[in-house]
Amino acid sequence: MTLTRALTVLTGFAILNTASPAYGAGVEIIAHRGASYLAPENTMASVQLAWALNADAVEIDVMLSKDGRIVLFHDKAMKRLAGVEGKVSDRTYDELRRLDVGKWKHAKYAGERIPLLAEALASIPAGKRMFVELKTGLEIVPELKRVVAAAGKKPEQIVFISFNHEACVRVKKVLPGHVVAHISRYEREKNKPPIEDLIKQATAGKLDALDLDGNHGVSAKEASLMKAAGLGFYVWTINDPERARVLITAGVDGITTDRPDWLRRRLDR
Repeated sequence: MTLTRALTVLTGFAILNTASPAYGAGVEIIAHRGASYLAPENTMASVQLAWALNADAVEIDVMLSKDGRIVLFHDKAMKRLAGVEGKVSDRTYDELRRLDVGKWKHAKYAGERIPLLAEALASIPAGKRMFVELKTGLEIVPELKRVVAAAGKKPEQIVFISFNHEACVRVKKVLPGHVVAHISRYEREKNKPPIEDLIKQATAGKLDALDLDGNHGVSAKEASLMKAAGLGFYVWTINDPERARVLITAGVDGITTDRPDWLRRRLDR
């Protein structure tokens, strides 16, 4: 065999044996409230399961206890998840820690407790990120700054998101090295609120991204407008592979989902 022929064969063999990149490579798959389809949301069981399932990032919700501790919890009322009346802000952290927030999901999760933000941040593996959604106003910012500093994670590993634009702007000023995204219930069909207004508001506040409801018609047009303004483009909460493919084609940077491993497997097909 001539040298030229040998190189041709070897080159062809290399091409045949080079795996093509996974579909949607570069798009973050973000576990919504942890792996919340399988485990109780906003618990360490859910967070750790999401990491075990190789989610690129985990999204959690945080609010303040009566004594000013930042805890993981989503609802304004505690009835659905903890089985008791009242709000998180009505109880001290020690009182909250006694509540069971796992058994509502499944008996095997009985005994799961409301974790501190510090516990969740400590769990972030190298190369992964956590999206922290603020469910409060500006009052959380001083304690947030303290907890984040104590966590010792790289700024790029902790992203802050909120429906409260004012809170987003304040966090960006206090923690400028972190990505901050404004969440909106944008509806393309109704142009509500106008995407141009959301972009203008985000850039004026020096925010880094928008996080939109991906189930209401976000398209390549919106993506191109955001990218042109230098903003990242994230969506929530997508559990439909076909919808995820549309968003990936449109140019989304990250997809929040209740089923990170399941969605990734279907996208890879």
